[in-house]
Amino acid sequence: MGYRAILFDVGGPLDMEFAWEIAVDGAIASACGLEGIRVDQAMIDEASDAAVAAFAHDAYGHMIETLCGGDPRTVERVRQRVRAMVGNLDVFQLRPEIDGLLRRLSDRGLKLGIVANQPQAARERLTRAGIGDLFAYQGLSGVTGFRKPDPRAFQAAAEALDVAPTDCIMVGDRIDNDIAPAKALGMAAILLRGGRHRRQRPRSPAEEPDAVVTDVLELEAAIDALLAQ
Repeated sequence: MGYRAILFDVGGPLDMEFAWEIAVDGAIASACGLEGIRVDQAMIDEASDAAVAAFAHDAYGHMIETLCGGDPRTVERVRQRVRAMVGNLDVFQLRPEIDGLLRRLSDRGLKLGIVANQPQAARERLTRAGIGDLFAYQGLSGVTGFRKPDPRAFQAAAEALDVAPTDCIMVGDRIDNDIAPAKALGMAAILLRGGRHRRQRPRSPAEEPDAVVTDVLELEAAIDALLAQ
């Protein structure tokens, strides 16, 4: 098909997010505790799995609602406390060997872009990680105003890279926010399974990724296979 552009989510494919997820889980437990709601790790894990199974776009918000029993005032207080605890948290764990893959893709003349629900501050984190300049387009929701799964987030990336959506391969770690909307626009999509959403599964054949991978070696092989079609 002549794919000419590869789009990446940040959380998962580029940033492994281990430290971020641990911090948010801890903040949720602490904020619930201030409301007199005892939360242990098993409850956090159960709430996380429920959010993923429900295809909740705001997984953390869904977790808080579950743990707080749905009481609106309690939920809002816990949300505010969690934001205060982790809102300015600056962590970025570059996925091992992803920088080498990005450079090899760029050297092959492929256009690289980002489509991610991330704040503007993520731009600096990408630069510090040494990969920011490899992306011709950085579609961060904090900059564009488009949050996945809004199709405009993906369309804006294709337009900025001067390619059609059907010329793009999307790499993400979520069926709901990455794979499903990309496939709906005619993009190819690779699911990099890991993190909080590792157990998420397609709800229909239309949401099936073109490949499922677990590391950079498998990701490069999957991209090569799509480019060879």
